[in-house]
Amino acid sequence: MEKALAYALEKRERFLADLIELLKIQSVSADPQRDAEVRRSAQWTADFLAKIGMDNAAVLETGGHPAVYADWLHAPGKPTILIYGHHDVQPEDPIDKWTTPPFDPVISDGYIRGRGTSDDKAQYMTHLFALEALLKTNGTLPCNIKVFIEGEEEGGKGMTHDFVRDNAKMLACDAVAISDTSWMSPTRPSIVYALRGIAYFEINVQGPDRDLHSGVYGGMVQNPLNAVGKLIASFQDADGNILVEGLYDDVVKLTAEERAEFASVQEPEDEIAADLKVPQLWGEAGYTAVERNWGRPSFDVHGIWGGFTGEGSKTVIAAEGGFKISFRLVANQEPEKIAKLVAAHVEKHCPPGVTATTTYLHGGTPVMVPADSAFIQAAADAFEQTFGKRPALVREGASIPITAVFQEALHAPAILVGYGLNEDNIHSPDEKFKVDHFYGGIDCNLRLYEAFAKVKV
Repeated sequence: MEKALAYALEKRERFLADLIELLKIQSVSADPQRDAEVRRSAQWTADFLAKIGMDNAAVLETGGHPAVYADWLHAPGKPTILIYGHHDVQPEDPIDKWTTPPFDPVISDGYIRGRGTSDDKAQYMTHLFALEALLKTNGTLPCNIKVFIEGEEEGGKGMTHDFVRDNAKMLACDAVAISDTSWMSPTRPSIVYALRGIAYFEINVQGPDRDLHSGVYGGMVQNPLNAVGKLIASFQDADGNILVEGLYDDVVKLTAEERAEFASVQEPEDEIAADLKVPQLWGEAGYTAVERNWGRPSFDVHGIWGGFTGEGSKTVIAAEGGFKISFRLVANQEPEKIAKLVAAHVEKHCPPGVTATTTYLHGGTPVMVPADSAFIQAAADAFEQTFGKRPALVREGASIPITAVFQEALHAPAILVGYGLNEDNIHSPDEKFKVDHFYGGIDCNLRLYEAFAKVKV
């Protein structure tokens, strides 16, 4: 272990240079024009794994964007850990909001700045650099390791989940280690034991067969954009309650113990509001901000379109309009059931004079691992040794849909050992990742594998 830690310290500058090389690859999986870049990112990762001494390093065809696999299975009697990450990234739009080039990373003020830094290239590379340090100094690993880095987490054809189900034998493991989450704060290391799920929809509203003049037809027909506004308003009341009939039926109520646990780690709500530069926080009445984010479903509108949005004025009644929405889900809720409820809600509340079509785009099941599980406690030990304090065991309001697939197909718990921060601007302009967390993550992973090796399976 000491040799590996010394190696990681000595190679820090080279590790950072390698990461920057990877970050320059524009692996935007949602953009068909950059499919070749996604493949180049996969090949870069596979080549790196082969170079450091992992076995069976290869780019895998999934039917969508390529994934990467490698393994090292020479520790009989020890657990097998699957390291998961994703080499694809979010689109950089809106490009004019960036203060540094999204795909020409820079280092300033203690951060690596660029698209894919926190989500997820720097995070998964902390594992690959840790594996290098162990293999180059010891020639061995403390436990069996498989690596699976996908290329569709941020978009694409959605084939990776089926690939995991179809290749469960190849990916079989005792636990999945995922570094794609955030700490409570820069001084509060955190391990996530639960994630919300998601159900995502596109609603299209169709009116007349062509755009109309509002002077000639105004007051005679239902305006599709007025209908869009009415439909959106039908989903939530002024107190933040979601109005989709049946949506709360399967929600498990928070216990008094859970609410006390959440309160012990929540930042003051006025400080969160000040950081976000909003007058106040808002959400479902009767719950704190952290309770709403970790333990309650939520509803959000992500985009609205239709009509005239150019300079000046144009008195048009648009023929059609639409919007995209999602629901974050909590334990015991099933995305497919929510999809049926949402479709029924739209049908019931669609204003007369237009038709509305609901398309269920994708979903992810909520996941939860018992906080007292042996693998989570082993991870907590590694965090404490590295960062000097016991990590907070927390839930997270976001979703990583593949975690539920791992638990369903591999029957293995997902251990969420991320090194990001909430202020890393993932999915937004000026994404960044703390350099100290990059180096600390590498050191922590070295201890993580050693701690996992002691878990009895």
